[in-house]
Parts: sequence; C-alpha cells; structure tokens
Amino acid sequence: MKYSSCFAKTFKTPPSDSDSANAKFLVQAGFVDQTMAGVYTWLPFGLAVLRKVEQIVREEMNALGALEIMMPSLQPKEFWEATNRWDTVDILFKLHSQTDKEYALGASHEEIVTPLALKFLKSYKDLPFATYQINTKFRDELRAKSGVLRGREFRMKDMYSFHTSQEDLSAFYQKTLEAYVRAYNRCGLNVKVVEASGGIFTKNPSHEFQALTPAGEDVILACGKCEFGQNSEVATLKEGDACPKCGGVLSTVKGIEVGNIFDLGTKYSDAFDLNFVDENGDRKRVLMGCYGIGTSRLVGSIVEANHDDRGMIWPKSVAPFQVHLITLNSKDETVRENIMGTADDLVRDLEAQGIEVLWDDREDVAPGAKFADADLIGAPLRILISEKSLKEESVEWKERISAEGRLVKFVDVVEEIGEFVKV
Repeated sequence: MKYSSCFAKTFKTPPSDSDSANAKFLVQAGFVDQTMAGVYTWLPFGLAVLRKVEQIVREEMNALGALEIMMPSLQPKEFWEATNRWDTVDILFKLHSQTDKEYALGASHEEIVTPLALKFLKSYKDLPFATYQINTKFRDELRAKSGVLRGREFRMKDMYSFHTSQEDLSAFYQKTLEAYVRAYNRCGLNVKVVEASGGIFTKNPSHEFQALTPAGEDVILACGKCEFGQNSEVATLKEGDACPKCGGVLSTVKGIEVGNIFDLGTKYSDAFDLNFVDENGDRKRVLMGCYGIGTSRLVGSIVEANHDDRGMIWPKSVAPFQVHLITLNSKDETVRENIMGTADDLVRDLEAQGIEVLWDDREDVAPGAKFADADLIGAPLRILISEKSLKEESVEWKERISAEGRLVKFVDVVEEIGEFVKV
C-alpha cells in the first residue's frame, strides 16, 4: 500500500481533548475519526487492526467448538420486559417507532439468544452447545471517555453457552477462561484474571480480565508468575502475600478491564421458560454462561499498554502492517529512479509472501516528518531506502522497539523480514 494513495493521513498535533494515549494516538495517526462523543469511524489502518484482533478472538472461540452467528441490534421491548430489564438497565438506548412500537438497541444479547435457543433446544441430546457473534453494541454511557475504551457504540464478541448441569457449565467456563488468556496474550497483552461481581447480568460468580498497564483505571493485586489477580476494592489478600494459585508474590498494579465471563445460572432460562427433557423424561431448566470481549476496547487497551511519547508500538500479531517502508528523494534523477525501483521490487517480493507493507512514497515530505509519522503509526519494522543505503547495497533496518538501526544487504532483506514477522 502506498501512503500517498491513503486519504486518511496523520495530523501534526493530537486532538486537544484527548484524555488517554489511545484517544491521542489513534486519532492523530489516522486510525479512527471521532464522529461524536463515544462514537468513532474506523479508518483503513484502524480497521485493519480491529479485524486482526477480532480474528484472533474468533479463532479461539472456534477452537472451543462455538459456532458463529450474527444477531440483530434492533431488539423488541417485550424481550427486555420478560427479563425485567427494560426499566432497570440505565444504559439501554430505547427507540419509539412510527408504528408505535418500542425497541432497544442491543446493549447485550441475552434477550435475543435465549428465545433463539428456545426454538431449537428440546432434549438433553441437543446440549451442550455454544454460539457467539462479533457485532456492534450500543450503550447510553453517561460519560463516554478515554477514546475507544468507553464508547456509546462499540464492537464486541459475545458468546453464550447452554448446559444440562452445573458441572458441565463450570467445565466450559474454565475452558473459556483459558481461551481468553490465550487470545489476550496473542494480542500482545499481559492479563490477570480477577474475580468480579456480575453487575447487571447476574449475581452469580464472574471473572474479569485485566490488561496490565500504568494507564489502567483499576487497581489490582496481581501475581508476578501466573494470571491470578484480585481487584483491590474486594481483595481478600494484600500486597506481598503469596499467590493462592502458584505461590508467587502479589503486588499492586494498574489494569484495564478487557473482558468478562459470567455464570448466568438459570436467570435467562427462567425468564423465557427455556427447558430441556433429560434422560428420564423430566423437564429441567437449561443453565447458561455468557462470555464477552469488547474488541474495539481491546484495540484501545493494546495502545495503552504499548506506546511511548512518539506514538504507538503495535505487537506483530495485530499491527496494521508489519513493515513501514520509507523512501527518501535524491536530487539526482537517476538515483531517484533507482531508489523507487528498488522499493517497488521489495514491496512486490514481500507482498508475494503475504507480508503487509506500508510504503511512504511521498515525494514532498521531509525525512524528519516521515520518520515521525513512522514512529506515530507504530509498525513493528521500519525499512529505509535512500541514496546512502543504495551505495551500501543495503536498506536501513530499524525496529520500532529499538533505539538503534542497522544495515541489511539487499540480497538478505526479504528473508530476514520473513523471519522477523513470524509470530
């Protein structure tokens, strides 16, 4: 991809009202555009990151045996009345139709997935099963803030599981917990699993996942060796205590909540009379679990955990492209053509191997501005081709996480990049 052909480019200064690193850098780098408070347009670079994050989550859910669906965002009032949540969920967007009917915009989808299961679920032979979607959610947040971390419209993966027994639900719950940790690790985050209250969803036990970052909103006690953690507000342990899971030392750190899982019990199956017939012909309530990851929030969390004062530092697994190629002009026309031709060949060779490249081919931009943009955008690897590097028959290689660069010969660069981008 040539940068000169991208309509969404960087800004010299961050937005004046940015209150977090992701709000600052995602907008300044041209990854998202704020339409209004809590609502964003995802531009090409940002959408590329979001899609990679969602694909990692999708792969982990598929590995659990869950099947993907897509449920409607427009939901009938009567479903929310059946669960007694129409008047109790204060973040619910409500619509009054010209047909005089009332609807909700999906803040969550228990009210849709439970009656859906009712249509297909008859006996114990139909259980267990799990289904999920990656879709847009709407919540009337009183104070949308922190960029894409807390929005009124956002992307979420929500999965729902259905079971005949508490033992079966608990086993799947644990498998999902482990899948979540894998997904976050693949996205380049260090997460802790924290016991939490069920909030508006259930009074049963639940867990939240906290991505460790100094910019976090929550203070947690976290183990230095394993994923165990406790929110400091409800902690039964204190700093310096031994981790009850592995014996490591607990310390106080900050984190951003990046997901929740809930044991719903029979809360929603009670509301919709969702039953199954067991082996003895007896009717019993279906047990349910709910598992959510805010995927757009996850993108913001990755930025909060991976940046410096110059810009974002994307993990290889979710970077919008692995290589940021910069070409510098020469006053000599022949040399300039050689630079551009060398860059064109390199891009073609890399893309033939499935390696994503952003080529900053702009001719009217100073080198310093190109380097600043590369740091702001935050691709894992910057490659420079200039008159100086041509004389060495090399490119200048600089990784985003490194202060220093080095020369790599033309004959070796494609192979070395191929090794570098492996996740």
